[in-house]
Amino acid sequence: MSGLTISDHDLPKQALHGILERAFAEDALAGDITSQLLIPVGAQARAVLRARVGGVFSGAAVFREAMQFVDPDVAVAMFVRDGEGFTAGSILAEVTGNARSVLLAERIALNLVQRMSAIATTTSEYVRRVQGTGVRIADTRKTTPGLRIIERFAVRCGGGTNHRFSLSDAVLAKDNHLAVLTDGDPARLTEILSAAKALAGHTTHFEVEVDTAAQIEPVLAAGVDTIMLDNFTVDELRLGVALVGGRTRVEASGNVTLANVAEVASTGVDVIAVGALTHSVSNLDIGLDIQIDLFQSPGL
Repeated sequence: MSGLTISDHDLPKQALHGILERAFAEDALAGDITSQLLIPVGAQARAVLRARVGGVFSGAAVFREAMQFVDPDVAVAMFVRDGEGFTAGSILAEVTGNARSVLLAERIALNLVQRMSAIATTTSEYVRRVQGTGVRIADTRKTTPGLRIIERFAVRCGGGTNHRFSLSDAVLAKDNHLAVLTDGDPARLTEILSAAKALAGHTTHFEVEVDTAAQIEPVLAAGVDTIMLDNFTVDELRLGVALVGGRTRVEASGNVTLANVAEVASTGVDVIAVGALTHSVSNLDIGLDIQIDLFQSPGL
């Protein structure tokens, strides 16, 4: 993914500060008593952020802000950009400063950058497998509570796109909504959805999930912006795309894996939503190797 232009400004500083504030309150509410007992006040540390495996990086601003959260004098030099690939053994960053400060921030900084880079790496593989099809790989709301903003950023670092950020951003009428309103009768869909769409603001994106081909025509008649074909087989997706006939954007969702994403993309859908980008990743193996000089005083 090297060459992507992804700005730190894509991560609002206030939101990131809130994440770190909660993380440090959880991990070191009264400080790091181990370091306070064992590490001299003036000891200095040099640490390198090293990749144990290859991947796609995400979290430069997060790592830097985490390392400097309790001590702004800690210096962080990044050697990799968000969205850039790296190989096993690569040094991704260097940290220098007060040893107690570095040790206190180490775990939180690592936890976040390991997770973000895992999401970026996974996303990049999905994107690679649909390359040339014009299909977008999108995330879902299946994110870690409280970490959505950074996990969504990581998806973008991997070349993916973001779905609606929250329930407040767009209409997405799912099967549970429709089951309550229609009692399972597709004939009522057009009337109900048209009435709801008329009440929504003209800038509000209106998407509807269907789980049978019989629902497609009534949903399209309501003038929706996107129709989601949920848990359709590949053959059913091809049929659904043909029935839609270009009248609106088509999104595929449900049971999408690395093994079948290329085949799903071949059906002609416009977007593939993949919950696994954020809910099933395992943290990437990135470590912080620290050297401490117990006898060095600040400023030396």
